[in-house]
Amino acid sequence: MKALFQFKTLAVFVCAILVSVTVMAQEKPASPHKGVKGTAAGATITIRYGSPYVKGRVIWGDLVPYAKVYRAGADSATTFTTDKAIKVEGKELPAGKYSFFVIPQKTGKWTVIFNKTAEQWGAFKYDQAQDQLRVMVTPKKIKKTESLTYVINKGGFSMNWDTVCVPVSVK
Repeated sequence: MKALFQFKTLAVFVCAILVSVTVMAQEKPASPHKGVKGTAAGATITIRYGSPYVKGRVIWGDLVPYAKVYRAGADSATTFTTDKAIKVEGKELPAGKYSFFVIPQKTGKWTVIFNKTAEQWGAFKYDQAQDQLRVMVTPKKIKKTESLTYVINKGGFSMNWDTVCVPVSVK
């Protein structure tokens, strides 16, 4: 009788674990990893990033501080890959894979950074000495977008989140 009770207890325990693992596996990640690929200026561009959500938070100037390097996504630093040399805001960027950062400002232009250390966690070990290219861009106000997204078009790409669009020209 005791062995039957122990078997039933074990069976219930195993079922409970299996159900909880299944439920956890189906939960939507807080910042799903996404990628976008497209063509600009004859080059194939691929951007991979973690896509955080606004979730009622103040993004610019709070969650993402002004005047500090931001990984331009969630988790690992966003990566930007181009298969050909391109001109970003009129400056040469060689073909390759880069980490992509921005330095947001409360007013005025933002700094856009392509760093030679492509694979890094966030901006915690960001090293300015490894920057391949820095350019200045003017952000635009947009209709609110809940999740951070990147869009590639023939004239460049943009990072869109909350009520801000950061357009970057590529030629």
